[in-house]
Parts: sequence; C-alpha cells; structure tokens
Amino acid sequence: MAPSIRDLQLMPVPGVGRTPGTVVPVDDTGDLEDVRLLDSYEREEREKKGNVEEGMRRIQVSVLGMTCAACSNSVEAALVGIRGVVRASVALLQNKADVVFDYRLVKDEDIKTAIEDAGFDAEILPDPNTFGTKTQKKLLGQFRIGGMTCAACVNSVEGILRKLPGVSGATVALATSLGEVEFDPSVISKDDIVNAIEDAGFEAALVQSGEQDKVLLVVAGLSSEVDVQILDGMLRDMKGVKQFNFNQNQTELEVLFDPEVIGSRCIVDMIEGGSNGKLKVNVQSPYSRMTSNHMEESSNMFKLFISSLFLSIPVFLIRVVCPNIPFFYSLMLWRCGPFLMSDWLQFTLVSIVQFVIGKRFYIAAARALRNGSTNMDVLVALGTSASYFYSVFALLYGAFTGLWSPTYFETSAMLITFVLLGKYLEILAKGKTSDAIKKLVELAPATAILLVKDAGGKCIQEREIDALLIHPGDTLKVLPGSKVPADGVVEWGSSYADESMVTGESKPVLKEVNSVVIGGTMNFHGALHVQATKVGSSTVLSQIISLVETAQMSKAPIQKFADFVASIFVPTVVTMALLTLLGWYICGTFGIYPEEWLPENSSCFVFSLMFAISVVVIACPCALGLATPTAVMVATGVGANNGVLIKGGDALERAQKVKYVVFDKTGTLTQGRPTVTTVRTYTEIDRGDFLTFVASAEASSEHPLARALVNYAHHFHFFNEPSAAKDFHNEHKESNFSGWLLDVSDFSALPGRGVQCFINGKRVLVGNRKLLLENGVTIPDEAESFVAELEESGKTGILVAYHDTLIGVLGLADPLKREAAVVVEGLKNMGVRPVMVTGDNWRTAQAVAKEVGIQDVRAEVMPSGKVDAIRSFQKDGSTVAMVGDGINDSPALAAADVGIAIGAGTDIAIEAADYVLMRNNLEDVIAAIDLSRKTFSRIRWNYAFAMAYNVVAIPVAAGVFFPLLRFRLPPWVAGACMALSSVSVVCSSLLLRRYKRPRLTTLLGITVD
Repeated sequence: MAPSIRDLQLMPVPGVGRTPGTVVPVDDTGDLEDVRLLDSYEREEREKKGNVEEGMRRIQVSVLGMTCAACSNSVEAALVGIRGVVRASVALLQNKADVVFDYRLVKDEDIKTAIEDAGFDAEILPDPNTFGTKTQKKLLGQFRIGGMTCAACVNSVEGILRKLPGVSGATVALATSLGEVEFDPSVISKDDIVNAIEDAGFEAALVQSGEQDKVLLVVAGLSSEVDVQILDGMLRDMKGVKQFNFNQNQTELEVLFDPEVIGSRCIVDMIEGGSNGKLKVNVQSPYSRMTSNHMEESSNMFKLFISSLFLSIPVFLIRVVCPNIPFFYSLMLWRCGPFLMSDWLQFTLVSIVQFVIGKRFYIAAARALRNGSTNMDVLVALGTSASYFYSVFALLYGAFTGLWSPTYFETSAMLITFVLLGKYLEILAKGKTSDAIKKLVELAPATAILLVKDAGGKCIQEREIDALLIHPGDTLKVLPGSKVPADGVVEWGSSYADESMVTGESKPVLKEVNSVVIGGTMNFHGALHVQATKVGSSTVLSQIISLVETAQMSKAPIQKFADFVASIFVPTVVTMALLTLLGWYICGTFGIYPEEWLPENSSCFVFSLMFAISVVVIACPCALGLATPTAVMVATGVGANNGVLIKGGDALERAQKVKYVVFDKTGTLTQGRPTVTTVRTYTEIDRGDFLTFVASAEASSEHPLARALVNYAHHFHFFNEPSAAKDFHNEHKESNFSGWLLDVSDFSALPGRGVQCFINGKRVLVGNRKLLLENGVTIPDEAESFVAELEESGKTGILVAYHDTLIGVLGLADPLKREAAVVVEGLKNMGVRPVMVTGDNWRTAQAVAKEVGIQDVRAEVMPSGKVDAIRSFQKDGSTVAMVGDGINDSPALAAADVGIAIGAGTDIAIEAADYVLMRNNLEDVIAAIDLSRKTFSRIRWNYAFAMAYNVVAIPVAAGVFFPLLRFRLPPWVAGACMALSSVSVVCSSLLLRRYKRPRLTTLLGITVD
C-alpha cells in the first residue's frame, strides 16, 4: 500500500505554454545572472500534450511489479482499452501510470481494477490538496518508481502518465528509477499520479519538490498518542497553516501553508517551542530520501540473494558433492516413505526458494501476462517453473510406477540465485551512475548560521538552523573554511571564494561588500555576512542539479530501437524455446541422433526440456533496455563535472553528428569586454562633450559595446574616482551618472545598427554606417577612411551623428579569447567545419576570422539573419551547432540542431540552448562534442554486446553446436549468463566515468617532449 504521506516536492514551471525560441524579458539581478541556469526546461514533446480537455480528469497510479518495457506496454494497453480513457502512459523506472479519462464514464476505481486485472498491484495516489486553494502554475513533480526492469516497463509507465488528465508531460528513466511529471494541480493531484502508477503494478512514491508553500518535516520525540494529539493541536492553532498530514509510522509531517502569513522556519520553531523542546523537527531532504530508498532496495535484494544462496548451496552439495563422500551419500540414500532423504531435502529447500524467495518473479510475470504483455520475469518464471515442476512430477511418477527419472531441483534454485545476484549487482552499478548528482548535492551545507537582528538592524543573536529553512532576506554568517549556504550578496566582510565546483573556474574569486556569492561554494579566509537572495530550487546549485536530473531522465532517440525490440523480445524467445523442445524431442523420437547423447537415466523429453529451459533463461531483454539510459546518465554527470551541462539524451545524440559549428563573434570568439582605443572628432565639439553625448545616448542600452562606451566616458570624466577602476558592470548605477549625463528622450535600440535618441530636441545617432546612411547622414571621406582602417585591423568603428551631422568616430577593440584560434583548429581536425556569423561589418569580421583561422564568414547579419544562415547549412541534412552568449543569439541557438550557450551568457541564451558551458571557455565546445561522440560510441558498444549476447547465447543454449562439440549449457549456467549480461552493460556505461577531456595538443598533432 502506498504511504499516506507522500514525499513529493513540486517545482513551479515558469513559462509553461511558451513556444520554443520565444524571447522572454528577464529581471536584471546582478552578477549572479552570469551563472544562472535556465529557470524552466521545455520538456520533450510538450507541444504534443496540450491542456486537458473539458470534462476530463487526470490521475496518477502507483504501479508495482513492472520489470521491462513489455510490462509497461501491457499496463498501458489495459488502460487504453477502458471505454472513456482518452490516453494513458506508464513510466517503467518510476513505477507510475498516468491516465486521462472522462470522469462521467470512468471512475478512479475502474482504472485501478483494470491494472490489477492485468496482473499488477495498483494504488491511486490520493490528493491531499482539497482545501480549495487556487494554483495557477503547472508543477513539476519527481516520483520514485520501483519494479521496472526493462524498456517495456518504462514505455508502459510513461504511456499511463501521459494520458492522465492534467498531465502535460512525463518522462521516466529506467537507470534512476525516477519519473518527472509536469501537471496542473487544479486538475490532478500528486497522489493521483502515485496511485495511477501503483494501479499499473509498480511501486511509487513522490520524491522532491521546490514548492514554496509546502514543507516535509521529520518529527522526533513522539512517544505516545498524547504527543500526536498535542502536535495536531499546535498545527491547527497556527495561523497560515492550510493543511497538514502526519504519517505516524514514518514520523513524517507534510504541511501546506500560506507563505504570506507564516514561513517554514516559523512552523519548526513553534512546534519545538510549543512542546518545550520535547519534539525535534528536521526538514526532510528529498535527496536523502532518494539515497535511503536506493540503500533499502539494494539491502532487500541482497537479503533475498543471500537467503537463496544459503538454501541453494545444500541442494548443489547434495547433487554434486555428496555422491563422492560415502558417509553422506549413505545418509542421502536413506528412504523416508516413498522418497529418499536427498529427495525430501531438495524438495523442501527448493520449494522455499521457488515460492517464497522467488515469489516476486511469479507476481511480476502474472501481472504482465494478465495485461497482455511479457517481460524478463516471465522468462525467469517459465524457466524455473519448468525445472521445478518437472522434478516434482518425476518424483511422483517414480513413487507410483517405480520408474525413477533424474530430478533437476538444483537448476531451479541456482537459476533464481544467479538472477537475484545479477539484480543486486545491477542495482549497485546503477547507483554508481548517479554519483554526479550525489556529489552536487553534497556541495550544499546542511546547516547555516542565522544572524538575528533587532528592529534597528543590530545583530542580537546567532543561531544554527537547517539550510533548508533559509528564507530570502535572511542574513547569514559564513565562517572561514565553511560553505556558503545560499545564493546572496555580501553585506559585510571580505574574503576569497572557491567557485570551481559550480562554475568550473579554478581561480579564487574576491568577495567584498555587494559582491554576489553562490550557494555551495567554499569561503576561504575571512568571515562574511551574506544576505540570502535565492533559496531552495532557485539557487544556482539547485538549478544545476535539476538540469542534470532532467538530462538523465530524458530519452535519446536511439532508445526507440530498444523499445521496439523489448515489445517483441519475450514472445520471440518463448517461441524459440518451444521450437527447441519440439525439435530435439521429435529428432530423438525418430532416432535421428544416437541414444548415447542422452544423459544417464534420462529420456528424450528431459534432454529436450533442458535445452528449452536454457533458451528461456539465457535470453535477456534488460541489457538492451539499459544500454542507452545508463550511458546517458553517466555522460551527463561527467559533463557536469567538466563544466558542460547537457539538457538530455536527444542533445547528446545530435551533438555527436555535428558537421558545422557556427560561432558568434562578440563575447564568444572574443572576450566580450570591448574597450575604446581611439576617439576622433570631426567638428569643433570638445572631446569631453562628445563623450558625454555618446554616453547619454548609450546609457539605456544593454549591448556590450554600449557598456564599453559609457564606461570609457565615465572614466574620462571621473578618472580620479576609485569606482572608475572597477568594471562598469559593477558600477552601472544611476547614482554614478546623475549630474553629468544629458536628458534623453525617445530612445530606441536598432538591432544590427545602433541606437537613436533625442538630446536637446535634436536627434542623436550612434552606430554603424548603415544606421547613418539610412537616416540621410553624409559620411566624409576622411571619416570613411578612418573607419575602414579600424575595421581592417579587427576593430569596430562607431560613428556618432548629432542633428544629422557626423561629429565623431570611436574605435573599439574586443580582444580574442586566447584559446579561440586553437579551438577552431581543433574542430577542423575533428572533422567539424567552423563558421562565424556576426552582425559586425565585413572588414572587422574578416580580420577576426583570419586571426582565428575561420574561412567561412557571414557578416552584417541581423539576429533573424543568423537563423537563416543556420538553416542554409541544414538544407543538405547536416547537423549544425550554434555557439553564442547574448540575447541576440537566442533565436539562432533555438534554430540550431545543437545550441551551445557560453555560461557567462544571459538566461535567455541559456534557456534556448541544449548545452550550457559553465566556464566562459571555448575549449568546452570541443569537450561537449567529444563527450557526445564517446558516449554514443559506448551506447553502440552496449547495443552490440546486448544483441551479440542474445544472438550467440540463444543458439548455444538451444544446442545448435551440440552435435559438433558435444557441449550442452546447463540451465543454471544459462541463468548466470543472463544475470550477468545486464550487469556487464551497466559496467560498460560506467567506463565513461573515466572520460578525460581531449588534449588540444593531441588534436593539433603537437608532440610535447
């Protein structure tokens, strides 16, 4: 049964319904924006889902017992067959089903009954949110799903989830046993989702949430029913608490509250204070719950394996060892009733293994068959049952007729033992694939030091609190050598911080008053007082974790091959086994092979049956199902450790086929920090007044060139001020400019041209030639020659016109990144063609391209023109990657097959990209492409092994080579091979953890002595 308290944490998904590539305004929140990750990830196939139709209802079901894709397909088919069910999807890894149905024709219980009739345990997830609050945003819930063993189970669970009313997207990952469901809480609750999965025969539990008005607490100190009643009374009396649910068995308390009235920390303080310290309350971390669930699963599987092993060893000894030891052999020959002592012992021990320890296989197989599907459990149940029941029949036949045939009890016991060993090793190996998530989670400190202030802002107390209870606006004390508990701004103190674990930059970063700090980074030397600005799921670290999790749950298109094979695998194997049985039996009956081939005291039927059992148990669909998801999981984790964030398996698959890499110039190939190198005026205007005109016009622009112009003018006027030595990005405040900037009206930015505004009622134009010529401004030959000279040297010429007269020209230089030329040459050596597309003029673009070694250049391209340029490369079917960092790059990033955003770029650019480079280093472009190539090379090896294993193993098990080699594969050995095949695939994927980014010297063919 599903627990009454669910451990779901829900993350609001901003921008739901936004079409891909739409530019959305973002708030300017300072330097932290340079490392912010996307706030929402447009989920796969979101456009296909739409909203739930009127009159429809969506529920989710916890489905226990699914083991492979065939199971999930079976559950989905059972649900879709119900009259009134619009759609259904099943998530194998998360053991959940999602059903959308017409509530006027179908009831929740009908769905649960249908899944149970299909042979799976099911439970509809209850909805505690019945208090009537209005939730406008869609939520993203993460669920743990147990019982999935192959791609067929995944397909089944996803099918159920996607058909639930109110669910707009569902993704299930076999390797992590997790599922992410995006749903409308006003239509379907999280408990409905859990119930939908459980009704499909899988285990389900809600895992994590970032919902700001909900908290999951663990309460210690409850010793009696009176304590529970006191806790109940305290919660009922709390203003702002809307609803609570207490699971006494797990001592978990889920509280839904109004954040405008009360906060989570206040709830904890009131519970502990109201109980006079008897009750201790801690916030439940979703990641610790996931870890404990994994440990519990591996522990349970290990106990089953050990129990089966201890019972199987005596059976093996009785069969193999005892006949060679006279004393023990005489004991085994002692007759007790109609049977020998050895028969009684084997029957008793194997019956326990078969029906107690192996019960899980029968339950899962029965569910699959009742639902019209098949999976690995069906094969295991068939093979072990054939061996066991034949042995029982042989004993009974001998007791009644006196004709004793050999028994094969040890085959059944050893089969189950080896399968359990394989499952245990598989669980351990799959746990290793999520090490990257664990390392990221461990970066965040468990506690924080809160500075309590009085009304005057004076610190009156320091208290240690759970880091999950930090609120925006809290002032936190960060000691030397400790980690920053949340994103925020330094209020007091000075120190250096190590941000390498988050941004990939190894150099310590100076942190002073007003500096931005990132949660999870290490504070080195001095103490800091930090005001928290972002907490919970809004922090940079949480968004990195969320992005990696989402990527690990996504499916690469190549996975469709495994899904197809899984749907036909088991029926094909069973057919082969029957043909093997009939073939050998018929040949033996007609004397086609000599009787000497038969084992002692055996018959043609038993001889044939052993071949058939070996065929059934040696076939393994799990290896195919794990080939892709495990490799994608490891690759996304490795990428995160190398500063390359990948948004999914589909992005990985596309990146390994990249033929063209299109670079933006400013901020991508260049450092993005242009500086003014030359100023020349062409009228009697004073140099200072000229710069004031330029700065006033550009002050409202966010373009990097505009910031450089304003910074230069500010430095010119106030070079004695300390602030002039700082980067403009840290000093761009109104207070710095009041008093010297001119009043500007009718400002407008003209993409690809410059800016236009009015000062003193007269028009000011600041931009390129095109801007001035379009507005009828004549450019003197002297100015034209000067601009051409600037452009030929790789600089950008900015022309300034006032009252339709050119008054001056400024030259700006944006230095190339030191690695740009080497990266371009490295891409060429990898077989990738680099291209530069920029809005800058042709002379500057060609000068920069020549310096970095790019032959294909597209200049003076408007933002929309970048999209056209990318599409021109895509016309012949080539895969195109776009590397950029600015808002103007977002349409191109979205249009490219692979969008790669430099980490220092804006939120919009990162959201539109498939890859996010945390470091502002172009070498990571090579790392991203190389990692994708090595990942898919590993996936192909996994598929080759899984296919070759079945192609070779099944004929060997069927005895195809027996006439030539006289080699017969015993069923228990076949079972061991099957168990270890899936483990081998997972271990193969784990080899990606040894990935090292390519050395540029190797790519360039440089030998270093």
